[in-house]
Amino acid sequence: MRWEKDMAYSDKMTALARLGFAARGLVYILIGWLALNASRTGAEPSDNQGALGSLSEKPLGHVMLAICAVGFAGYAFWRIAEGILDPEGRGSTMKGKMERISYLISGAVHISLCLVAGKLALQQTSGRQGSPGDETAQSWAAWGLDMPGGLALLIGVGIVLFIVAAAQAHKAYQASFDELGADVPAPAYVKWIGRFGYGSRAVVFAVVGWLLIAAAIYHDPARAGGLGDALKELRAQPKGVAVLSIIGVGLMLFGVFSLVEARFRRITVPKVQSPLQL
Repeated sequence: MRWEKDMAYSDKMTALARLGFAARGLVYILIGWLALNASRTGAEPSDNQGALGSLSEKPLGHVMLAICAVGFAGYAFWRIAEGILDPEGRGSTMKGKMERISYLISGAVHISLCLVAGKLALQQTSGRQGSPGDETAQSWAAWGLDMPGGLALLIGVGIVLFIVAAAQAHKAYQASFDELGADVPAPAYVKWIGRFGYGSRAVVFAVVGWLLIAAAIYHDPARAGGLGDALKELRAQPKGVAVLSIIGVGLMLFGVFSLVEARFRRITVPKVQSPLQL
């Protein structure tokens, strides 16, 4: 019957979305741990792609990478469907549109992570690497600076990242985690984990935005960077070792919060036409 197919589709999509949250949690725990280690040893901090690369060195690492690839694919599909179909009723207000755009961006990012994890899972050699995302940001900045209107585009993207950082900081301040279950509110300690995690992400997004704007202002694409360069920039500041340690712990806690979401988050599965049904 049709309702049985819809129920099977809903169950599978929910499972894939939860697996995606778990994969995201694992990656952020790794990023935070690498940042914390870098604050103590002077090693290079890493971004999400570098963290995935470090998994290939672990026992059963390639299996974990394959699971992460599947999870990221499901999470990306769910986020993109959220952005397009709006199953949670965000609406067409400015706030709703911004949230839906952020879902589409998140989906695109996780498609990239899915491809990276899948490629590493199929490699027989170590996938250890630094921060490929930083090189991508610099290449993109160089391309933008060579394009007509590229300067304004880079500054505009940097401003968008500041807005994203402000939204993350607002969520941390408000502890607005109503999606963690419809009936039972999240315990206070879980909310504090989320607040610390989202606050740390806000700092990182703001630094990435500033690096992009600096690249535009100084017409120097080498100044642009991703998460890895943002963490290095934090370490280079006065009291940078302490700051990087705090941010590292915060990113690990965001990973823990993602694992909590994998288990308890309320997930609304978009309805799609039969060709896309599983």
